[in-house]
Amino acid sequence: MDIVVIGSGFGGLSAAIRLQAGGHRVTIVEKRDRAGGRAYVYQQQGFTFDGGPTIITVPHLIDELFALAGKKTADYVKLVSLEPFYNVRFPDGSVFHYNNSTDYLIEQIRDFNPADVAGYQRFAKAANAIFEKGLPLMEQSFSRFTDMLNVAPDLIRLQTYKSVAGLVNQYIQDERLRQVFSFHPLLIGGNPFQSTAIYAMIHKLEQAFGIWFPMGGTGALVQALVQVFQELGGQLLLNRSVTEIVVDEKTKRATGVRLERGEVLKADAVVSNADVVFTYLNLIPQKFRRKYNDRRVKKMRYSMSLFVLYFGTNRQYPEMAHHEILMGTRYRELMRDIFVRQQLAEDFALYLHHPTATDPSLAPPGCDCWYVLSPVPNLGSQTDWRVMAKPYRNKIIEYLEQHYLPDLSKHIVTEHYIDPLHFRDTLNSYLGSAFSVEPILTQSAWFRPHNRSEDIPNLYFVGAGTHPGAGLPGVMSSGKIAARLIEESQRARV
Repeated sequence: MDIVVIGSGFGGLSAAIRLQAGGHRVTIVEKRDRAGGRAYVYQQQGFTFDGGPTIITVPHLIDELFALAGKKTADYVKLVSLEPFYNVRFPDGSVFHYNNSTDYLIEQIRDFNPADVAGYQRFAKAANAIFEKGLPLMEQSFSRFTDMLNVAPDLIRLQTYKSVAGLVNQYIQDERLRQVFSFHPLLIGGNPFQSTAIYAMIHKLEQAFGIWFPMGGTGALVQALVQVFQELGGQLLLNRSVTEIVVDEKTKRATGVRLERGEVLKADAVVSNADVVFTYLNLIPQKFRRKYNDRRVKKMRYSMSLFVLYFGTNRQYPEMAHHEILMGTRYRELMRDIFVRQQLAEDFALYLHHPTATDPSLAPPGCDCWYVLSPVPNLGSQTDWRVMAKPYRNKIIEYLEQHYLPDLSKHIVTEHYIDPLHFRDTLNSYLGSAFSVEPILTQSAWFRPHNRSEDIPNLYFVGAGTHPGAGLPGVMSSGKIAARLIEESQRARV
């Protein structure tokens, strides 16, 4: 089969490698000048900045892709485990060093609040039960409603109708520890107080598989996957934008994609790693969209966006770990500002990425490489980022300088930022959301846009907006699901 994959993010690369290894002729079409999608790489003045995903779990999903090509991951990219996974820092000066040592976690919990040790152990047991049931669901397609009905009793029994914060809070009392064990939905675009408690499995996922970093940055992993794809005979077209998925009037099946200069690439199946909503609203004529019409798409709820500042310093800050979670003075109310009120708050919670703590080669000698990420409302908030970006950047730098990185403003030698306008205009994400469809219960599993289109039978979706959702394990699993559905469809048609 001839298959076109729109977009070269991790979901698209995952599907493309699997399909090319399965004997299909696969072409990836990428609008930007290099592969990676949200995992784009910015290089300036000797600094290398990973543009997006930096937290890698479930490395066996990566190993699977290389194995399908008869290769070994280690021959293409070096993955190293991180210790700690994160430092979680609080305004009162306390720091929680988060890793996968149960004894060490309990020791720290005891230091924070001895009464929460037993509660954490009960939470860990609940998260493990969700993990045992939830992990296999990440590779299930949920194409039929019966797929949902079959797992519903287990999901109800495991209290996944609650939010992650709701589940955590019933076991843990210390407000700081509640944040330590409930912030994870933010990493996949969710509000801890609204995201279904099935995402509590992330705690166990990290405990089981660790947190990893590819030397050279996430971009080095992208390039390794591209290399394997091309060695298998796959074709990658850069600087090519898809303007339409061509659909046959009679069969209602996709026959290929049209590029911006009018060229049509014919295909027996199309896989979209573009934003699901952008794909429906902009690449498919409305007459071919019954379920995902404009009205339905615009009624769905979308994740928050991000303001991300990439910067290099001409001094080093060795006291800061690779991943730092910097909590603010508010938690629940800040989440309400971002997700519910959709207003840009005066304060923030930040994720500080410091890759030179692990790989000094990403910056010139004696320098450090960083990005700081702040969750912000998507463009439904009507915030004018052409006006607000610079003041917001200044507030973040001032905060970091006062609390964590002394004299920071004097030592920044290069910088670059992206905001919700970038997510909308460059990454084609609806409302500038950073993670597409918000991961709430009524938009998860069968309720989420399916991996196979319900309107066009040979159109498939991978990436953050489809099942199982955002994050590297999620988007790579979506590629696995889509490739399997294509193989099953081909066998059924023979």
